[in-house]
Amino acid sequence: MRWIFRALGLVMVMLAIVLGALFFLPGERIARIAADQITKATGRQVTMSGDTKISFYPILGVSTGAVEIANADWSDAGPMLRADSLKIGVEPQALFGGDIRITGLEAVNPAIRLERARDGQVNWELGVEGVAPSGQSDGPLATSNRLALTLDRALITGASLSYTDHATGTVQAFSNLDFDLRWPDYDGTATFEAVLRQGSAPVTLAGHLDQVGQFIDGAVTGLSARLSGPGGSVGFAGRGGAQPQLQGRLDIDLGDTDAFLAALGLDRLELPPSLGASIKGGTDLTLTDALDLSLRNLTLNLGGNAIAGAADIALGGDVPRINAQINAGALDLSRFAGADSTGSASPDSGWSTSPIDASALALANGEIALVADSVNLGDLKLGKTRSLMTLDRARAVFELRELRAYDGLITGQFVANNRSGLSVGGTLNVSDLNLERFLTDAAGITRFAAAGNGEVEFLGVGNSVDAIMRSLSGKGSLRTGRGVISGIDLDRLMRAGDVTGGTTIFDAMTASFTMADGNLINQDLAMKLPLARASGQGRIGLGARDIDYLFTPVLLEGENTRGLAIPVRIEGPWANPRIKPDLEKAVRMNLKAERDKLEQEAKDRLERELQERLDLAPQEGQNLEDALRQKIEDKAARQLRKLFE
Repeated sequence: MRWIFRALGLVMVMLAIVLGALFFLPGERIARIAADQITKATGRQVTMSGDTKISFYPILGVSTGAVEIANADWSDAGPMLRADSLKIGVEPQALFGGDIRITGLEAVNPAIRLERARDGQVNWELGVEGVAPSGQSDGPLATSNRLALTLDRALITGASLSYTDHATGTVQAFSNLDFDLRWPDYDGTATFEAVLRQGSAPVTLAGHLDQVGQFIDGAVTGLSARLSGPGGSVGFAGRGGAQPQLQGRLDIDLGDTDAFLAALGLDRLELPPSLGASIKGGTDLTLTDALDLSLRNLTLNLGGNAIAGAADIALGGDVPRINAQINAGALDLSRFAGADSTGSASPDSGWSTSPIDASALALANGEIALVADSVNLGDLKLGKTRSLMTLDRARAVFELRELRAYDGLITGQFVANNRSGLSVGGTLNVSDLNLERFLTDAAGITRFAAAGNGEVEFLGVGNSVDAIMRSLSGKGSLRTGRGVISGIDLDRLMRAGDVTGGTTIFDAMTASFTMADGNLINQDLAMKLPLARASGQGRIGLGARDIDYLFTPVLLEGENTRGLAIPVRIEGPWANPRIKPDLEKAVRMNLKAERDKLEQEAKDRLERELQERLDLAPQEGQNLEDALRQKIEDKAARQLRKLFE
């Protein structure tokens, strides 16, 4: 048994020697070895300063003071990473030679600075031999110069992160981040969880990255992540690279978009319920290292509006540039159009004065083709719609290729410009428009029914529907076929003087108009009726929603004879206009012929009496006044001659 005790004694002596060596091992050596290894693997200078302490349990490791990792040589923004303190755990066999195997890492209050240069270089591409610290390849071949690093757990608390894109000048910053990484095998899978506290509630990013070593070397590998917080979540499953590069499926499930954005520290968009207040759907996504984003098989439910399609978005410019094809069913844009909560204004309430937020026009440039089964604009309801919207610096031009509305077809161009305050305008051509339904929805006018064709050019300025309508200017024309005017029977009015209701049927109508300061002025309305004809002129207040119009029907008595004319004045608000005959004007118009006849008869009788009393005989082509002047001149001449006889 003695040899057993001797063997145990030898083991105890060896253990004592090892433990003694560990206790007397300077922590600066471990810190220096780790820093040198990281510097060698990344090509970035690593500096550790302050007090360095060694620990033996539960793992061998070292804690340092402030730590810095140098930035890319093309950056002058300071270190890529700086932390108040750093704890590093290593395997004990590293003390006896070989590579350092780091098993744990903890950083306190690190500040991480990510940058993208104007030429596309990124400062975070590290760990590839043959690749300079700037991230650009020094040759056609690149082999891994890997740091012998695995992390049973890496814990970062109180971190701040900034991203600067020098090509676009944009800067994004996040603070108060916690990050927990578990990476047991260099070439294996890493799981991660990050907590962001930018808003009123934390947001969590969790997922996993396959083949981490290849990812560090610049390859694309499997990636899955989900961002969750108040209001919903956004998830990605596919492949990713550090360039950045992404390809996979993006799924969105946001019950409250504004709450989700607020938790990320972003401004609330205050989106209408049917235009993104909630979002559910997804797309197949591809993002290249040039920041070109491709969306395919896009399907989104925006809280009532469902859209599908595809888009290509260039994210590398000052603002995104979009080329998209969007298909929609029943599209509700009533809130964006400034309608009230019921979707339309009552006839006597006036136009909506609610501000129109057109800031979205400045968020992107590009072209978006839209096909929709129907479009609700609040006061106006449109049917099948095919249009191409071109966005350029907060100015949207809608090319209306096909717009079915109120049984008719509308084509032309509509422009919304928000470069220096909102203005809307355009040139529209209309055919076979149901004027009764259109005027009812647009202006609350229900008394006029016909199918109309016409053209209009218009321009309005203002940040509400009311302001735009009160500023309208332009011109246009209108032509209709057979139609009906409710509320007045012109035949009964002209034959019996009865203005108590009824209807008037007409065969055709034409009119042209101009617009200025929200008023439509017409001077040439012409209407054909079975037993009469009518003309009209006056003002229609498009902004004030009132009318002052003189409508003059003429009762026909024969093919070439003039009949009775009774002008009708229409004035007051659109909701309840007063319709009454203008008797004073009727008298003037209808008795003008008789008055002219009496005046001519009196003039003829006076001339006859003057001719008889003065013995005047006008020569051919000479009127009575000339004959009288000639007779006076002749008589005066004869008297003067007598003075010289």
